[in-house]
Amino acid sequence: MTVSPLEFSAKSRRWGAWYVTEHKIRQMRGFAGTLIATAIGTPILYLFAFGIGLATLISGNVGPVAGVTYLEFVAPALLASAAVLVAVEEYTFGILLGLKWNATYVGMNASPITARQIVDGTMLFVVLRMFVSTTIYYLIMVAFGAVDSAWGLLTIPAGMLGGFAFAPVAAYAATIEEDRGQFAILQRVVILPLTLFSGTVFPLTQLPVFLQWIGWVSPLWHASELGRQFVYGPTEPIWLTVIHVVYLAVLGVIGWQLCARNVARRLNK
Repeated sequence: MTVSPLEFSAKSRRWGAWYVTEHKIRQMRGFAGTLIATAIGTPILYLFAFGIGLATLISGNVGPVAGVTYLEFVAPALLASAAVLVAVEEYTFGILLGLKWNATYVGMNASPITARQIVDGTMLFVVLRMFVSTTIYYLIMVAFGAVDSAWGLLTIPAGMLGGFAFAPVAAYAATIEEDRGQFAILQRVVILPLTLFSGTVFPLTQLPVFLQWIGWVSPLWHASELGRQFVYGPTEPIWLTVIHVVYLAVLGVIGWQLCARNVARRLNK
């Protein structure tokens, strides 16, 4: 059946975000081997290094619950860190690739697909990538014996929520006109150091009080603590758990909306 241009345009506007997601998935098929190897190899190496290797040097309790092993303590934070790294990769290089290096977003915007749909489709793709990575991470956590409760399955959405909370990075990436190593600086000065100041490999209370505020504002700390509630919690009042969820969701939504505004402004100027 022949589809008229108007009908095709209406369909594109209705399903535009999904078309963008499909494009991103097809684009990543060329890197499928690397992505699978990374998704499987990273949790094995990190859980073995921290949860088994480093754990042999740690005695006593590492958290507020007696009997919690270091493997159980660190695993949810490592899962959240993996989600964050996947998200930040797409929020930085993925966004600038579509706007500048490969300019696929420019081509999409020349069709009936809007800038808003481009960003929505990209965000959906990030969610799918995080879901795959965190699910594999969780299964390997189970294999390592880091999860004793069925509630541990909720560490997957907890980690994904942590990655989503870094969406303001995407909003920033959409403003970059010239690549002068901004992403390398962001990774080395902000993202990677957060693993040391977000209570990931040791409790946040081990830091001096004047440094603990970094963890309090870090999405990685909130995601890590949220995941721990499902692995061996509850270890905190319910209101604090709610704050974790709300804080991460609000950061993610703000970044998402700012990214959509910045991309639209850049594509439509």
